[in-house]
Amino acid sequence: MQSDSWLRTCRAAAAICLGLLIPARADDWPQFRGPRGDGTAEARNLPTAWGGFGGVTWQTEIPGRGWSSPIVVGGRVWLTAAESLALPTEDRKRKLEQGLYKDFQEQFQAHSSVTLYAIELDVKSGELLRNIELFTASDPAPIHATNTYASPTPATDGQRLFCHFGSLGTVAMDPASGQVLWKERFQLDDITGPGSSPVLWKDRLILACDGADQQFVIALDKLSGKPLWKTPRPKIDAEGKHRRAFSTPLVVEHAGQEQVIVPGAQWVCAYEPASGAELWRASFGDGHATIPRPVYQNGLVYICTGYLKPQLWAIRIDGRGDVTETHVAWRYEKQVPEISSPIVVGDGLYFVSSLGVLTCLDAKSGRQHFQQRLGGNYAASPIAADGKLYFTSQEGVTTVVKPGLKYEELGRSQLIGQTMASPAIAGEALLIRADRMLYCVGKP
Repeated sequence: MQSDSWLRTCRAAAAICLGLLIPARADDWPQFRGPRGDGTAEARNLPTAWGGFGGVTWQTEIPGRGWSSPIVVGGRVWLTAAESLALPTEDRKRKLEQGLYKDFQEQFQAHSSVTLYAIELDVKSGELLRNIELFTASDPAPIHATNTYASPTPATDGQRLFCHFGSLGTVAMDPASGQVLWKERFQLDDITGPGSSPVLWKDRLILACDGADQQFVIALDKLSGKPLWKTPRPKIDAEGKHRRAFSTPLVVEHAGQEQVIVPGAQWVCAYEPASGAELWRASFGDGHATIPRPVYQNGLVYICTGYLKPQLWAIRIDGRGDVTETHVAWRYEKQVPEISSPIVVGDGLYFVSSLGVLTCLDAKSGRQHFQQRLGGNYAASPIAADGKLYFTSQEGVTTVVKPGLKYEELGRSQLIGQTMASPAIAGEALLIRADRMLYCVGKP
């Protein structure tokens, strides 16, 4: 009789061979917030309710911790996770009494080591196919208690998988064989842990690196990992932790020119993705720890300014130089999220605050259409497809809303486990990541 280990080896080998035969598809979810990077997709027949005795197609326990969102390519789901070993109490206390951590020790966790993984699942069955070790680090920097060492979402071009872990490293791998193609690491004090996800543009991988010690945007050759350009951020009138930012870049095209728009601390900047040259910038004052990803429509980019008093700005992207006084179309200050990203559907701009208040504005003018308290706390960014908007709370409750000028709720469902990762779409299903579980609801 064949052993279980032999059978597992055969299944893994078969999965690799099958992966070689499954091409990327037009309806894949290849990066944070999907194919356009803004949370919208062309999916159909998505569910409005699940849980109880129906609706959950599969659920799979995920080893380790991570708030990276799942991505989908070629019939496979990929996400990252971290396994860390906590320091003993006295060692932890000594470590957190150093440097920037001394101001808010109770909010941080310190670890003696961390191992980082890329995890592959079958999108139809949820079977965990591989758990590939990418990095091991001793004495990693402390991390905020609500964050993880595996919070940035991977990105793929269909042939390679790119996983980013902030200052702990960036890696490119072959998703068919699991072979690591290159690794790169930048020294950066990303106090509170990593957050910004990698972005692909043609032959390069673009990373926003806004640490407490230095701030820059860099493009790597996606084939070799070699830096192609590196652009310093504007001067910041702040010190230490107020220099950080964790937003994910967004590539847009306007008037025949592509721009990569990257919010940081106090500034949002647009760069030429080929060269890294700065095109324009706007200053939003003392905002820092900016997390939400921008969204774009019809010449306007919408950015959230971060802590401590978040605002939402609409900026015309046809300017040059400092456009703070000339190209800001409007600002909005009520119930703006610190973590969750906004979303544009039709003429409506939707966002949910950290305390669970949903707002709909007119995307052109910034005029408020409605506000509705959903309840709960929110970190995940919303997604939209099939005439539905999905907002998932940290408590695992997903509220489905019909886009429009008035609030119309279509459904509300709950899954077990804390949820801070943004959902993804796979076929006619949603993928929702909770603490140590990945759920598929609907038809994958």
